[in-house]
Amino acid sequence: MAVRPPLWTDRHQAGLALVDAFADRQGRAHDTTLLALPRGGVPVAAAMASRLGLPLATWSVRKVADPAWPELAIGAVAAGGVVVWRNGEGALLRATTATMHGWLRAQEKELRRRQELFGDPPGEQLRGRHLIVVDDGIATGMTMKAALLSLRKLEPASLELAVPVVDRGVATELSQLVDHLMALAPVDDLQAVGLWYEHFDQLRDEQVLALLNQTPPARGHGHQATMARDPAEAFQDDLATH
Repeated sequence: MAVRPPLWTDRHQAGLALVDAFADRQGRAHDTTLLALPRGGVPVAAAMASRLGLPLATWSVRKVADPAWPELAIGAVAAGGVVVWRNGEGALLRATTATMHGWLRAQEKELRRRQELFGDPPGEQLRGRHLIVVDDGIATGMTMKAALLSLRKLEPASLELAVPVVDRGVATELSQLVDHLMALAPVDDLQAVGLWYEHFDQLRDEQVLALLNQTPPARGHGHQATMARDPAEAFQDDLATH
């Protein structure tokens, strides 16, 4: 039977749905880190972290787009100087255009801002660890490809990808970059990730920080942690005040 959207109430519920697939990582904080792509991947990963007892960190990445069509990614940039461009014969032209018009430079600047704001860990702290990369869904795969390529350069013990929903064709491509890909709903011709959630609000920086502050940080770096409350409670309280 084909799955139909929506499948989850919100990102938190989707994260909880991913937990069983990583039961073997329960309590493995000494060698495993959850890495969320901000902003949307953070609530998904925070739900997983709270149940699995794993540290959570962010790994920022930015898509590059023509300002006239901001939703259409022509490339993406991630840590370590990784830049990828949409495949095809026009890739070189896209790279040249984005560089000439300053679109690439603008996203590199935003990438640095997010890395500092969210406390992305330095690469050496991730080397040799089992990394589980989390996002709320993957349609084109541009930003995720950049993130995975940058993380693979760090020589982790293993690199896994966990997402609630993904385009089936994109999943095939990304599976070549990871040791394991876990997707609850691989779908054909995924048009919009948000359709698979009843509530898919855009997140603000302060909401991401609220979640990170209620979740165990990655070893030796990152945000201040407290386990007094569940991350979802902190997130819902923040929503209620705005």
